[in-house]
Amino acid sequence: MIATSIRFVLSNLPAILLPLALIIAAIRRDRRSAAHRFLAWILLLPIGITGIWAAVFHIFLPHVAAADIGWQVSPFQYEVGVADLAFGVTACAAFWASLPFKAAAVLVSSIALLGDAVGHIRQMLVAGNFAPGNAGVPFWTDVIVPALAIVLLLAAWRARDRFDG
Repeated sequence: MIATSIRFVLSNLPAILLPLALIIAAIRRDRRSAAHRFLAWILLLPIGITGIWAAVFHIFLPHVAAADIGWQVSPFQYEVGVADLAFGVTACAAFWASLPFKAAAVLVSSIALLGDAVGHIRQMLVAGNFAPGNAGVPFWTDVIVPALAIVLLLAAWRARDRFDG
């Protein structure tokens, strides 16, 4: 039972962290606009922590990551893991940083995640790869999370302009 629960959480971590970020941002109010607060939590949890989590699997557990995605183990997984680590750590740091820093983190992570989503689609269409790690939670969060981050960034920027203006 415990092993099954741990496997469920690890397999669905991005999908768990997204609503958790939204709930925490809704509960914790501060002087920032709602959009800025929601953006910060999206950067920390579903982008930052998920990026680091993916890096750990690709770098240290490549057999597990490859099997979940429906791939063969490849030396490129190390490079994918380092890229995940880079944007994950940057997104975590952005939680405490200025809005322009958050914008840079959203830009880099959105390019990476939406690019991953395109790769997942190609694998589904070309290779018929509908493995859970290719066509499941990672695919959907690779689309939803950056789209939400971009919308929140634009809203936070507008709120900042209204406040400063």
